[in-house]
Amino acid sequence: MTNDLPSQITALLKRAGEEDRPALARLLSLLERETAAEAIIRRELDSAPEKSPFVVGFTGAPGAGKSSLINALLLDACGSGSRVAVLAVDPSSPISGGALLGDRVRMQGHSQGQNVFIRSMASRGDTGGLTRITETAIRLLAHGGWDRILVETLGIGQVELDIVNLATTVVVVLTPGWGDSFQANKAGLTEVGDVFVINKADKEGLNQTRVDLQDSLALLSTPLSPGIAETVATTGQGVSELWQIIQNQTAAMTDAGLIDQRRSLRGRKLAEKALLKHIESQAKDFLTTEEGEGILEDISLGKVTFEEAINHIFNKR
Repeated sequence: MTNDLPSQITALLKRAGEEDRPALARLLSLLERETAAEAIIRRELDSAPEKSPFVVGFTGAPGAGKSSLINALLLDACGSGSRVAVLAVDPSSPISGGALLGDRVRMQGHSQGQNVFIRSMASRGDTGGLTRITETAIRLLAHGGWDRILVETLGIGQVELDIVNLATTVVVVLTPGWGDSFQANKAGLTEVGDVFVINKADKEGLNQTRVDLQDSLALLSTPLSPGIAETVATTGQGVSELWQIIQNQTAAMTDAGLIDQRRSLRGRKLAEKALLKHIESQAKDFLTTEEGEGILEDISLGKVTFEEAINHIFNKR
């Protein structure tokens, strides 16, 4: 497969650009399973007309109801004939499948039919709540004509902040009772959110959580106050209002120049992450060589220090 991978990808990209869903699905599978595919896909996309989809990132702690909320938002997101793709970072294996959003079957049978495309991607242990190839997947979806893309992160708490480097607008999903964690998260999730939604608003503790959230956000130095919504995703309560708040906040961010500012920083952040991944991969490869094994042995025997070994490796390479 690897020998004809470039020509295969070229053909699939042509079909995907004509809104061929199976071709797009095949490209996403290649992106996950073929190591060489990402570079080929990105090179091909670089020569294609650039598309800028509306990307909404959903982040927050496990159990907040991100999956149910995305499912409930699909009807509003598909308004005005928009085509909406859902991309969920899945902690399970891409081979075994695993749970997409917890609502996979129901979402695949969503009333919007052909206007919705749902896909999960395995995290493969990447930190930041996103996979390394998520940005490329977003570009593929945009190439396939999906103009609104909803991205759900793993839900692993404060480390899942990379979504800000990918999304047009970031939605942080909370639940009543989250107030006890505000101080711990103040420098994390509260600083990346453009819109905050208290889901499961029919549960006890809503009022206190709302007060805690407002107090915490008031301490942040931001040019634009985040939007706040309250929803019960399982019943649809407040869901349409949330989508309107997302749109209004995005428009205000655009007018304030914040979207352009984020876009300019995005390339730098993504390049930095890719470079660090490449260096890590090279280091791992080196340590499996005879020389690398020898250096590790010398360190374990105390013949050289960590600093001496690192200097030796980098000065040599």
